[in-house]
Amino acid sequence: MVSPGRSPGIQEDAVWTLPSQSDFPFQSAQSTMSGSVSPRFDEDRRHSSSASGSSTSGNRERSPEANGRRMRPSVVSVASSLPTVHEMHDRRTSSHTSLANPPLPHNPSTSSEETVVSSKKVLTNFQKVAARDPEVEENRIRKLSRSNTEYDAQKTVYNRLVDWADSSHTRLGNQILGFFMEGHRRPTLPSKDDLLGLAQHYYPARADLKVQVCDFGLGRAERTEISLGQVEEYWQSRPDWVDVRWIHAPLGLGLTHSSIEDIFLHDGQPGREFENGGAPGWPYLETEVLNMRSHRNFQEMRDVYMILSNLRELDKELDQCTFVNDENSSLQSDIEWRAGHLGVTANYWNLVASDMPWQLDEGLAMGIMGPMEGLQPIGRRIDRQALSIHPFFRDSHLVRNVFRCFHRADGVLLTLSPMAGVNFLDKKMSQHLSEPINAIFDNENASALGYIFAAFSDQGTSTWHRRTVEWFLTYLITEVGVTPHAQRQGYNAPELENAYQSVIQDLKRRRHAPWRKNETVKLVRDYLACIDELTTVKVICEKQVDLFKGMQQDVRKFETEDNRSRRSPDNSSGESMTERIKWALTLVKGRHDAVEKLLIDAKQSMEALFQLRSIEQNELAIISDSQNKAIFLFTGVTIVFLPLSFFTSYYGMNLSTIVDTPRTEGYFWRLCGSIAFFIVVVVTLGALRHHLRNIWKSSRPVKPTYSMV
Repeated sequence: MVSPGRSPGIQEDAVWTLPSQSDFPFQSAQSTMSGSVSPRFDEDRRHSSSASGSSTSGNRERSPEANGRRMRPSVVSVASSLPTVHEMHDRRTSSHTSLANPPLPHNPSTSSEETVVSSKKVLTNFQKVAARDPEVEENRIRKLSRSNTEYDAQKTVYNRLVDWADSSHTRLGNQILGFFMEGHRRPTLPSKDDLLGLAQHYYPARADLKVQVCDFGLGRAERTEISLGQVEEYWQSRPDWVDVRWIHAPLGLGLTHSSIEDIFLHDGQPGREFENGGAPGWPYLETEVLNMRSHRNFQEMRDVYMILSNLRELDKELDQCTFVNDENSSLQSDIEWRAGHLGVTANYWNLVASDMPWQLDEGLAMGIMGPMEGLQPIGRRIDRQALSIHPFFRDSHLVRNVFRCFHRADGVLLTLSPMAGVNFLDKKMSQHLSEPINAIFDNENASALGYIFAAFSDQGTSTWHRRTVEWFLTYLITEVGVTPHAQRQGYNAPELENAYQSVIQDLKRRRHAPWRKNETVKLVRDYLACIDELTTVKVICEKQVDLFKGMQQDVRKFETEDNRSRRSPDNSSGESMTERIKWALTLVKGRHDAVEKLLIDAKQSMEALFQLRSIEQNELAIISDSQNKAIFLFTGVTIVFLPLSFFTSYYGMNLSTIVDTPRTEGYFWRLCGSIAFFIVVVVTLGALRHHLRNIWKSSRPVKPTYSMV
């Protein structure tokens, strides 16, 4: 199989099925895929649950924005793929033959050999000509417009809140000027209603959190957006046509996360166990996902949490709205019981803290199980990463999120992760980063989760090697686990390891720049930041390698059991779990090896910097020694003539009376002595201001450290 990690090429045994006319936008619009769905397909469109939600049909065409994505033909309909360059040439030279033999419409009932082309035998195309369903695109644009309008309104409140919080640290002089000048007065705190709206904009109440429900069946797929307050109803039953129901909730580690997974597993029988891929006694899969977040949005989330969580006057209203719209039968009671068991409070801020993404140097690297193992004490300010030195990543921030999966024997899969950043590196990444985080799932060019649904939206489970939840889980975690990368968009953006290589080269260039004050300190800090980031990425890659190796053993066990039970694949031409894991393992190993080499290079470069600066210091010491000798000579001359200058000045004064004035000598000394004493006191305080400030700070009570549960 030609996986995204391999170089595309034309195999000698390349075989293509005849593509449909929908592959060519210059042909008649009447030759679309209208015949690809049987009448029974439309009649069976229904949802087993009575819960309301905005359902989006998966049978739609691709968007022009998907141009350049490297597709996996084993899981995407051939009807949406372009022919190879050689076939395009053959069609142009024999157009009369193509018109004389029009393509047949796709029928889901046809055999897998007719509907799926293995990626072993095709040239992966980067240029994909397609059109997004106008209705779906219109709904997406309308949703983005509403989100941006709401953000603009909340941005004004946020700016006022930050100005108010920052003014509490203003200097005493500005505070004194504030009594007399309006421009120096402390900004006022926004109203209580504005602050409540701001808190719920960045951290929605748990019952109102948006959850994605994706259903996959033979030849069809549907997606429904619900709230977390309705989730129990959707995992307790599913339509008859659905082979796999995938429920994704944007929850990080915490009380709500722990309760959701516990209730879900209690409501059904567990699926086939991933004994080696999971933890001992916990046969479920989890990994850590790296994704790109907007630095601006990340800073805003930190500011809102750290400032508003300390305003006690908001706690009552926020705690009351946490479960207002909760329709689940046991979620609230389970969270309250779990909070009492762990000795924590199930208040608003403790529950929404899991929405916060992790910086690379925060938290642990996988192996996280309990709700108390989440993000530890944090600070408000977010420092720029070394990665932001690269121009492409200037406005982005590389963050970590835990991605956990729980599957059941009834074909329902639950995934939990607050991952809401950009997974696919693209030339339009700055545009993707500016989109609201609650709409990122709709952007298949940026989100791995959105891409996964789009990959199967046309054919459903028809292209799956096995129409089981284990196969989909393997596809899902391998797709998400290898991000971020630029493969899906045809390498039109720098890969993560290539960007870090450019950063290290820039640091080396600055290492040889002429010496400037404080420049070495800044350079060492950038080196340390780069080393810390690369170390974290390396550790995550090592954990992912262990995960995929364990999954390989589990998948071999599954295949042995299936062969023993004579359960043949549903689609022999589809991509197997073994092939999928092999592709992901190759990709992660390559990243790990590249990051390891970069880490060694960065450490050696920093050591060379220290050696170079040591030599420069020795040279400066030699120059300073000659200067010290000159200063010593000048000081000796000054010491000799200073007493002479004092005595001549003192005895040259008229001590009996001051000439041409009725003032006496006592008046002269009272005036000049007071002025001299005042100058000496001011100069002394100015010289000792840092020491006195530290003494004053140490005498103040220590503020509590904010911990996120």
